[in-house]
Amino acid sequence: MRPPEVIHLRLEQCHLPEAGWGMLNLLGGVITAGKEWTDDGEVHEVHSLKRRAATVTRPAPIPPQFVRILRAHIKQFGVAPDGRLFRNQVGNYVDASAYGITWARARKHVLTRTELASGVAKRPYDLRHAGISYWPYSGVDPAECARRRAGPSIEVLFRHYAKFLDGVQEQTNRLIEQSMQEWDRVSQGVLPEG
Repeated sequence: MRPPEVIHLRLEQCHLPEAGWGMLNLLGGVITAGKEWTDDGEVHEVHSLKRRAATVTRPAPIPPQFVRILRAHIKQFGVAPDGRLFRNQVGNYVDASAYGITWARARKHVLTRTELASGVAKRPYDLRHAGISYWPYSGVDPAECARRRAGPSIEVLFRHYAKFLDGVQEQTNRLIEQSMQEWDRVSQGVLPEG
């Protein structure tokens, strides 16, 4: 999900079963526009999903771990009167600067100095890039990644999201080496077992 979609997420958009995969029916996101830039004088403005008509929704399957996290969050914090899962201390929309500050603190707490200096996961939005990059790496069909899970076209998926993940090079090297060892055995007349 994009950060504006997260802060706009409401309980009625969530299917959070006791066990198994859940589903989020994404409707759009909230951006901070400023009172002078909105029609109603409010600071925040609700927008449709990126590059989609106002009435279009995007179902997003979520793994059991995320279902459990959302269920625990709802149990601990409840929801806003309008059903939003995430809100600030006075019940308003969470501002981008607030979660940006929290994210910067979290990075300093969990990353090594080398990782911090590299700029890895510098913005909360980078989690979206990492997640979407991980799916094709995990063997998920790119069309499924693009169509149902991420939202962009396959072209955009490969151009912007399917990036290099930490540790992928080592795994790729192992796979190539295993394949070459298998080829060596076959070329020497040693057939694989089975």
